[in-house]
Amino acid sequence: MTRRFIGTADPSLINPQRRNLLAGGATAVAAAGLAGFSKTAIAQAAAAAAKPLPPYVAWKDPGAMIVHTSSTLETKRSAFGTSIITPTDQLYIRNNLPAPDASIVADRDGWEVTVEGVKNPRKLTVKELKGMGLETTAMVLQCSGNGRGYFPSKPSGTPWQVGAAGCVVWSGVPVRAVVEALGGVTDGAVYMTSTGGEKLPEGLDPKSAVVERSVPAKAMADALLAWEMNGVPIPLAHGGPLRIIVPGYSGVNNIKYIKRLAFTAEQSEAAIQKTGYRLSPLGQKGDPSQPSVWEMSAKSWINSPAPENGSVQAGMVQIKGVAFGGIHAVKAVEVSVDGGKTWKQAKFVGPDLGRYAWRQFVLGVKLPAGEYTIASRAIDSEGNQQPEERLENASGYNNSSWRDHALKITVA
Repeated sequence: MTRRFIGTADPSLINPQRRNLLAGGATAVAAAGLAGFSKTAIAQAAAAAAKPLPPYVAWKDPGAMIVHTSSTLETKRSAFGTSIITPTDQLYIRNNLPAPDASIVADRDGWEVTVEGVKNPRKLTVKELKGMGLETTAMVLQCSGNGRGYFPSKPSGTPWQVGAAGCVVWSGVPVRAVVEALGGVTDGAVYMTSTGGEKLPEGLDPKSAVVERSVPAKAMADALLAWEMNGVPIPLAHGGPLRIIVPGYSGVNNIKYIKRLAFTAEQSEAAIQKTGYRLSPLGQKGDPSQPSVWEMSAKSWINSPAPENGSVQAGMVQIKGVAFGGIHAVKAVEVSVDGGKTWKQAKFVGPDLGRYAWRQFVLGVKLPAGEYTIASRAIDSEGNQQPEERLENASGYNNSSWRDHALKITVA
């Protein structure tokens, strides 16, 4: 069940006193997540959990969040429940630039986006977009660096574990409907390029700082220009008043505060596209010849039982987690209690919210006292299986390794 915020259009304006509620020390250490994690990682996680919520997200649930920086907040593994949708006040935050001034959500319907690369280019307000169509999509929103904390190469950037992800319901107008209304895409356009409306730092080349991403134009098929998230107007911190949603693609491609949507022959020249978010070999910087971080692949992880909750009582144990297929639907998930030597198929629980949403899974197993390494691996509708090993890369992107995400638990 999704949480609704009553009495205001933007939850960022709610209950600022909550910023002073802090997670307890035990939960902070629990944020390290994986048994056997280094003492340094545990100390970093504890420090992150002790930080107060930044003012612009003071409405978040402090007990559910790890505050890495003012622009990077992670959902604690222990906060993921067994419902499919991630509550807005528990969803992670990752901003490449500071959020714009809150005044931009004062008149949400007046926000404008320029559409280019179509037969009849024009500027449209959110109010006009609302008259052009409506669809609702449930999808996994996941930061490209989710799982970076497990890379032994210790790449720079936030050491996310599993909490830079969530399953969210978005409502808005299909991009394909907007394109059709404007006469279709012009010849030669092979990319869909979105530009964010953040205020750029002064004195810098705009291309070095602007949040602008290009994805293959085929992504238009299921993309939305969304104004609603989990049943309420999109909060400022999550991209309101308007955000482009590209289901199946990693979070960076879902541009917040979108002010320009263009269909282009070439990818953006912005640094975040040209050299950033590239799958670069270890020791190398990103460049356009390397794969861009676009489509997500099959992935899963276990949320319970987890080491932070202490030992597990011997007997029947319910192993629970989430699984998704990325660009494809998830078809099945298997669970191992012996570090991947043997596998059993888990059962999906709850409704199927579509190709791009994750599924909650459970497997009941009888475990006598002892030490166990529990793991899960997802299989998508095309038969692609979650890999055992990570794809090594300089920035720690796209970690879907089931071995990295395995947990060591004690059964007493």
